Amino acid sequence: MVQFSNRRSIRAEARRVEIMRAAARVFRVRGFAAAGMREIAVAADLSPANLYHYFGGKDELLFFCQDRALDRLLEALAAARADRGHLAARLRDIAVAHVLCLVDGVEGSAAHLEVNALPARLRTRIVAKRDRYERGVRALVADGIHRGALRATDATVATRAFLGALNWTAHWFRPEGEQTPQHVAGLVADYAVAGLAVVSRRSSGERRRGDLGTRNLGTRNLGTRNLGTRD
Repeated sequence: MVQFSNRRSIRAEARRVEIMRAAARVFRVRGFAAAGMREIAVAADLSPANLYHYFGGKDELLFFCQDRALDRLLEALAAARADRGHLAARLRDIAVAHVLCLVDGVEGSAAHLEVNALPARLRTRIVAKRDRYERGVRALVADGIHRGALRATDATVATRAFLGALNWTAHWFRPEGEQTPQHVAGLVADYAVAGLAVVSRRSSGERRRGDLGTRNLGTRNLGTRNLGTRD
């Protein structure tokens, strides 16, 4: 009986993810505010009645999206805390996970950024998780500043600038673009971490010699069309 119940729960969760993926497509086209449950049901190949079996409304869909994304981010944060490697590499891992939460097939509608669209009872839970994540990232940044591994001087401002740069990806990324989400996440993470990291003398010298110039980074081949940006 327990095994049967667990299998049913797993299937229901998988179906909810499929619905959220369909909803993300609708949100991209219509925007969260204009999207309707009937449109989401059609996109998910469900009747409206069946859709309401899984989600009571758009609020629950949005909460599911945001809650899943934050769970993934907190897992990435925990892994970075447990790692004893270089801080820049750990921050990059967090940044990659963060961007992937923005641009993948489920959360990639930027809907999870619309915290204020949630009713208070759900918004409070999301904000608490979001703040826990931000505090954790800020603690890593503060430790890096203290040890001289990061060039920032204000951990709060640096953390919010770092996370803000990652969040902006959701506004310009197009899933139908030529670059994969994984590739774009890696690029954005590299740029975001570079804004925090201390530049070594060797790196400065390489930059002066052009080793880190735009030609070798391939920016000519990574224009807005290839990066999947919106026109």
